[in-house]
Amino acid sequence: MPKVHIRKKAITNGRHSIYLDFSPPLRNPQTGKPQRFEFLDVFLFDKPSNIWEKRHNIETSELIENVRANRLLDIQNRKFGFISNRDRSASFIDFFFQFICTRTGSECDNNAMSYRYFVAFAGHDLIFNDLDEFLCEDYKNFLMSGPGISRRGDPISRNTAANYFAKFRNAIKRAYKKGLITVDLHSQVDPIKLKETHREQLELEEFQRLVDAEAKSDLIKRAAIFAGLTGLRFSDVKTLIWSEVRGDRGKYHLQFTQEKTEGAEILPISNQAVRVLGKRGQSQGRVFPNLHYSSLKPCFTDWLKNAGIEKNITFHSFRHTYATLQLEFGTELLTVSKLLGHKSIKTTLIYTKVKDKMKIAAASRIKLNLKNLKAGKR
Repeated sequence: MPKVHIRKKAITNGRHSIYLDFSPPLRNPQTGKPQRFEFLDVFLFDKPSNIWEKRHNIETSELIENVRANRLLDIQNRKFGFISNRDRSASFIDFFFQFICTRTGSECDNNAMSYRYFVAFAGHDLIFNDLDEFLCEDYKNFLMSGPGISRRGDPISRNTAANYFAKFRNAIKRAYKKGLITVDLHSQVDPIKLKETHREQLELEEFQRLVDAEAKSDLIKRAAIFAGLTGLRFSDVKTLIWSEVRGDRGKYHLQFTQEKTEGAEILPISNQAVRVLGKRGQSQGRVFPNLHYSSLKPCFTDWLKNAGIEKNITFHSFRHTYATLQLEFGTELLTVSKLLGHKSIKTTLIYTKVKDKMKIAAASRIKLNLKNLKAGKR
């Protein structure tokens, strides 16, 4: 029979602090390790001497009992294979950091960078409940684009991307074994293979069809279209606040700090991009409030179907779309590199490989007069 006992510990000035004693131990939602005790940041007076101290004891005791009841529910949920709301809302970012440090030591540059790359992709506030197959595939897509966040800004190689993704897959495997997520995402998501793959992006006509098609979530639709018109990553779209959207018609720009590189950026954006944002909100309010990865896949599946698009489009695909369309329309490579916030133009060179239209056009640019050339035998 699971039990959660309230324990007391004497402290100064005639008071005692409170901690909980779990039986059986309760899993720590951040580390996944068994936890026997939980110290609450509250205290009670041993002998309340006035009405205020008595009131403090009454209200604090109610709070303590509420926490005790919730922890008992957590233990019962674990017994019957359920995941509690406490576990679902815990930080996967913290768990991933602890996983990296515990297994290999934080001093190792390779492991430290694998953590930095995931934070650059997902931001700092990703919780367990946000983890799903769609997010994993999108992170794979992000790594295979060869982003560079080192001081020199050099793009990562295919082998490095595979290495970082393998560490992420091991982390979600551990989370599943610890009962922190209900789906074995490690077995559902394939590793990055050491061979060239195509990175999906939209043609302009396909992009327009998505704009015209209905989506289950107007928030997600607008966020994705905004990414396609600005080249922003999901982490930057998610954390964008209204005070960072500045300027007037024809001179709009974003003044923000990239989640990935932590670099201060000033990014010119179009009138259409600002129109997608809708009515302006409070200065410190998020432009896309309550935007979560866990909501993307069902919306994208339905939205792409309505638009008649069968490509494997993820949120990061809209950044690819922005880059490749800019190059297709003649924007210089260096300018595209600056718009994307790349530290090195080498990273931007990746996008020059994916436009067959550009290759076909280039192949026909060298023209000779072949009127006097004899036809060869076949």
